[in-house]
Amino acid sequence: MGAPKEKFKVLVADDSVIYRKLVEQTLSPSDWAILFAKTGQEAIDLFQSHQPPLVITDWVMPDFTGVDICQRIRVDFNSAYTYIILLTSMSEKQHVVEGLAAGADDYLTKPFHPDELLARLGVGRRIVDLHRQIEAKNRLLEELALTDSLTGLPNRRAIVEWAGRQLNSASRHGFSFWAVMADLDNFKSVNDTHGHDSGDEVLKKFGEILKYHSRRSDICGRFGGEEFLFVLTHTDEENVRMVVERVRKQFQEHIFNFNGKSFSATASFGISGYIGGPQPEFSKLVSEADAALYTAKRNGRNRIELAFSASSDPQLQEAT
Repeated sequence: MGAPKEKFKVLVADDSVIYRKLVEQTLSPSDWAILFAKTGQEAIDLFQSHQPPLVITDWVMPDFTGVDICQRIRVDFNSAYTYIILLTSMSEKQHVVEGLAAGADDYLTKPFHPDELLARLGVGRRIVDLHRQIEAKNRLLEELALTDSLTGLPNRRAIVEWAGRQLNSASRHGFSFWAVMADLDNFKSVNDTHGHDSGDEVLKKFGEILKYHSRRSDICGRFGGEEFLFVLTHTDEENVRMVVERVRKQFQEHIFNFNGKSFSATASFGISGYIGGPQPEFSKLVSEADAALYTAKRNGRNRIELAFSASSDPQLQEAT
């Protein structure tokens, strides 16, 4: 058996008992989940709680008009598309134009035929479905635009956008912010010796290890080539060193098997930190972490170096 057909929520706002009953008798309970409101305020409250994709609202009600409801939905609840049908006993063109201009998608003149209501709701349902498909595709495209296709981690753009917001928060709320640049050692020789497929496996494994050691308050991703960036917040220097050392050690100890040959790989790390004081640009922290990384490379690779000058905390600088 297939999946049960989705019921569409529809909000019906009408102070008339007769028209509410007519809508209820017209719409099959197997296809529609109906929410009834007798006033404009009740309609707004129900909409806020349930976010129905379809709304049928009378033009004249005791408090708000149907035009008011259209405007409120379009202004205050625009995260997802809502198809709005306006019911009116006023058939003059100027009233129809006013309702459509306020945000209604369609209108029905009272009294209406039940089959016409079903037909117009069918149109609304198809349009809502189309909007949902477009929104899902847009979310997927946005996700793809922010994801490294090889490792599945955030890419450079995603890291920079996230880190910029977090750095602003760190400055306002006084928590620490650390940027860790990592680069796989002698990565070209891995590709040259074992092939590019093996190099891809090494990159993916390093990404897995980074992700495993990331908390919800952190982000890690591929910065480009064999470079990765790991951003940690709400922690101190000792813990950052400990976490990065775990990453370094776990990666070093992993044995890769490719085409019958076994090999291992290592990575070098540079750390830059911000703890209070004037807020630096994120690019400055990345540059300092990158400089510390190349110090690690010069000092023998497979090691961690800290750019102490990146911290604006005098006590931290004195302690180092």
